[in-house]
Amino acid sequence: MWMAKRRGRRLLPVAVLVLGLSAVDVLAQDNPDVETGRVLAEENCARCHAIGMDGESPHEEAPPFRDVVQQWPPAHLAEALAEGIVVGHPEMPQFTFSESEIDALIAYLESLVGS
Repeated sequence: MWMAKRRGRRLLPVAVLVLGLSAVDVLAQDNPDVETGRVLAEENCARCHAIGMDGESPHEEAPPFRDVVQQWPPAHLAEALAEGIVVGHPEMPQFTFSESEIDALIAYLESLVGS
């Protein structure tokens, strides 16, 4: 009996991780914009930014998206995405996105909040 309890305690962190990853998958299935936004982020942003919940950004001055969404609510980024994001380092290209692309990127960024 005590062995089963001990084994259960060791498996708890694994179960929590699996459930957390499953929740992100369910969110993406419920909202196809999340997956579209992830693809847009992968295609346009991942060469400099870490776009997921882990890993380092390839460009040292580019914050991971998981940190960006902790500082700024994703919905507040919509205007910047529409008008073109301009930042203080020359390697950052200026992007402008369509309304549907902005909705998808915001949906993806919102999926990172609190995950």
